[in-house]
Amino acid sequence: MEGVLLTFIGLGIIVAIVALLLTERVTPIIALSMVPLIGAFIAGFGIGDIAGFFESGLQDVTDVAVMFIFAILFFGVLQDVGLFDPLINRVVALTRGNVVAVTMGTGVIGTIGHLDGSGASTFLISVPALLPLYQRLRMSPYLLLLIVSASIGIMNLVPWAGPIGRAAAVTNLNPTDLWRDLLPVQIAGFVLLMIFAALLGLREQRRIAKLPADTSRPDSSEVVADAENGKALPKRFWLNLAIAIATIGVLASGLLPPAYIFMIALGVVLLANYPKPSEQMERIKAHAAGALMMASIISAAGAFLGILSGTGMLESIATDLAQVLPQPLVPYLHLVIGAFGVPLDMLTSTDAYYFALLPVVEHVASTQGIAPESVIYAMTIGNNVGKMISPFSPAMWLALGLAGAEMGRHIRYSFLLLWLFSLVMLAFAFLIGLL
Repeated sequence: MEGVLLTFIGLGIIVAIVALLLTERVTPIIALSMVPLIGAFIAGFGIGDIAGFFESGLQDVTDVAVMFIFAILFFGVLQDVGLFDPLINRVVALTRGNVVAVTMGTGVIGTIGHLDGSGASTFLISVPALLPLYQRLRMSPYLLLLIVSASIGIMNLVPWAGPIGRAAAVTNLNPTDLWRDLLPVQIAGFVLLMIFAALLGLREQRRIAKLPADTSRPDSSEVVADAENGKALPKRFWLNLAIAIATIGVLASGLLPPAYIFMIALGVVLLANYPKPSEQMERIKAHAAGALMMASIISAAGAFLGILSGTGMLESIATDLAQVLPQPLVPYLHLVIGAFGVPLDMLTSTDAYYFALLPVVEHVASTQGIAPESVIYAMTIGNNVGKMISPFSPAMWLALGLAGAEMGRHIRYSFLLLWLFSLVMLAFAFLIGLL
């Protein structure tokens, strides 16, 4: 009976957290820290026990939280110094008003723009840069959002982006190790993105050809000319590019802990561009809110997981669930969840998916001898592309505002195509043995 009670209380904690996150009644920090505390009290654990669970859980996520702080600051400073602007202007200029070239260029810009792992900054870079060109060519703004969303789904697999960081925090694995395994998937995903964008461009070209002529629209050459006028490189462009490439190279090599790499890289890029301490602090303050928000959520998730693990609730849920589920399904549960990752993202927030659902699936899979890495790869690859069609994504609402678009139309336009895109990426990961 004790095991059953722990299962019910644990499930109650998870359902309550998911419900609070879905209804946006409280912030993730409040849901992840307070609900497990109440559940632990109900289960009969004392203050001393809960304090121990918290310390254990926090210790597991500290490295990831620190990495997030310095990674967000580092890439924020790179954006401030204009590192990505010439690359984006060049892509816009190269399209020359060709619809297929524009869609493929959109994929490139979305990929470059998401190097910092922030969906909001990606849309802030790509939508204002490309929307005028889309409008002049009579292309749909929903096509722009679709392709950028797919780009984010690929680049979001880097260790400083949300999903891998959350998954690493949940399973106590190294995010850089996870990323190294996912690099082939990212490369294949980018190739798939170019094919995907080209096919969508051809489809859009045929749609535009059927439209009546509109002589009131200015020529696309104006936007191309604007991009070409930005040929002058920002100050210290090559130095900043070298710093960015070296940082990613050292990160991939695993020579140093990821948090320390970004800490050093932040110091180097600040010294290279802002010699005065007051300027350095100003840049840190400009990006501190986003960095601390993500770190605080990861820390709260540590408390949540520490309590669920320390009380035995997570193990009890996994054991009972493995007994209830049809036995033939249990070894493939992570693959099933991954395959339905895109629609699940429309039913759960990112925090609920990774902090509530992933631990349960991982524990169920462990009863069948499946490595936690396989569970992470299946659930992350399958879900990641759908992140930007979810109504629970603040960055998506920002993008809709920038493009003058509507959430309902965006979902209808992009849902099936992005789900297909994610399934192809998942199939590739399966073929190369990650799953």
